[in-house]
Amino acid sequence: MEVEGKIIFDLGERSGTSRAGNPWKTHEYVLETRENFPRKIAFDFFGDKADQFVCKVGDEIRLFFDIESREYNGRWFVSVRGWKTEPLTGAPAQQAGDPLPPPVVPDDKDDNLPF
Repeated sequence: MEVEGKIIFDLGERSGTSRAGNPWKTHEYVLETRENFPRKIAFDFFGDKADQFVCKVGDEIRLFFDIESREYNGRWFVSVRGWKTEPLTGAPAQQAGDPLPPPVVPDDKDDNLPF
């Protein structure tokens, strides 16, 4: 799944060690969607993804994620786990050194249109 929006909160990083003795790390954020009625989505990056995809408050991104549910002591918990982000940009950036195309200047002499 994917959603576009703006990072509005960085909830920080948490880490620890599992019962099996394996280290773990997660970084949590809140994204506000770009809709008529914006929604706020809390999500995280887990493990290596926490270091690979670092977001800052104000970043406009496309978030790719999975929704996971798990049961603990008879209660169910849901998490939104990000696995990739892409920055949102309006137009492709011009490469440095690329020449700009010459401007198009209309020739008014041959224009026979009535408007």
